[in-house]
Amino acid sequence: MGTILSVVESKLAALPLPVALVMPDGAKAGARDAAIRLVLKDNSTLAHLAAGHVGALGEDYVEGKMDVDGSMRDLMRLAAAILPGSPIDAARNGWLTGLIHNLLSVRHHSMARDARQIQFHYDLSDDFYALWLDPRRVYSCAYYREPDMTLAQAQEAKLDHICCKLRLGAGERFLDVGAGWGGLLLFAAENYGVDATGITLSNNQYAYVNRLIEEKGLGGRVRMSLLDYRRLDESKPYDKIASVGMFEHVGIAQLEGYFSKIRRLLRPGGLVLNHGITAGGVSNTALGVGMGDFIDKYIFPGGELTHISNVLIKVAAGGLEALDIENLRPHYARTLWAWSDALEACLPQARKLLGEGDGERSLRAYRVYLAGCAMGFEHGWTALHQVLAQPMHGGRHDELDYPGDLSYPWRRAYMYGPRV
Repeated sequence: MGTILSVVESKLAALPLPVALVMPDGAKAGARDAAIRLVLKDNSTLAHLAAGHVGALGEDYVEGKMDVDGSMRDLMRLAAAILPGSPIDAARNGWLTGLIHNLLSVRHHSMARDARQIQFHYDLSDDFYALWLDPRRVYSCAYYREPDMTLAQAQEAKLDHICCKLRLGAGERFLDVGAGWGGLLLFAAENYGVDATGITLSNNQYAYVNRLIEEKGLGGRVRMSLLDYRRLDESKPYDKIASVGMFEHVGIAQLEGYFSKIRRLLRPGGLVLNHGITAGGVSNTALGVGMGDFIDKYIFPGGELTHISNVLIKVAAGGLEALDIENLRPHYARTLWAWSDALEACLPQARKLLGEGDGERSLRAYRVYLAGCAMGFEHGWTALHQVLAQPMHGGRHDELDYPGDLSYPWRRAYMYGPRV
């Protein structure tokens, strides 16, 4: 133990901010004027700290083996500083590991298992999410079109950004795959006049959005179904499709089938926008040093990431032609910090909503998750890409002449006329 403590003390002295430790036996180490104070209740946490295994440290905090005094922003500065190396490099795998992961991906994404995994996360508590999300409860990367936008303004700008990219028009049949609490679904119907269909696997979201549809008097042209995307009816194709923050739950082994399904749901000449988190490294499906394991255990069971290069391969294999790719990575970092700061500002209310025991563990997990993900996007360990695509059709001589049966104009100017 003395050797580990000496390693930790030397690490503390080299950190970019003052840190204090309180050992399980009450002994103290580190700075007196500390920005962060770590209270260790189990000796194993000291070993995790010495090794820079931040995923295990996060688990120790969730399980009550460690307490933290200080801001989550400072805690993430500490986490980044103690890492033994890039979590992308730590998660690189060879061909055999990749093959094994692919086989597990197939097993981990049955319809029944996907439903359970989605409900584990999204059905935690609607009131809890409402504490720190914007009023529309948009639970995905915002778009800070102007640097001084509030979170609510940036989320509305993101919704409009998607609608502009899709060139939504009145009366068009629009599908939102994984519609969440209905932010995009309702925004598109109210501002662009589309006939909108959304699907989710979350019981809470299904009930919440249907209440909103009724309250807003949109029952004639907006509907929300509790349905797996694989069960969507292909007999009447949609004009436009959006999938926001959903394909991370699909599983890498299912991505080609996922994009193929979307192609079959889309009319010839229609458009799809896939908005989702991507890996920063080309050969890993999660972050190393335990970060990916922490998220899989406490936040998103079954979630898998892949690099944008592989996403584009699967898009093409599914029969879609990629038209426009945009990386919103720093936008997601700012979004996550906004969520984290909002949650930190209402911890007493969150504790009251979630309760003790499992509720306290969930709250601790979300505190680490939101701030940790913000750090990950800031450092480029993860990214967020919007991919606009259309069904492959072989090309035509009149594509630059705005033919009525094709939606994409092959000119970007239409994306930059915000309505909000």
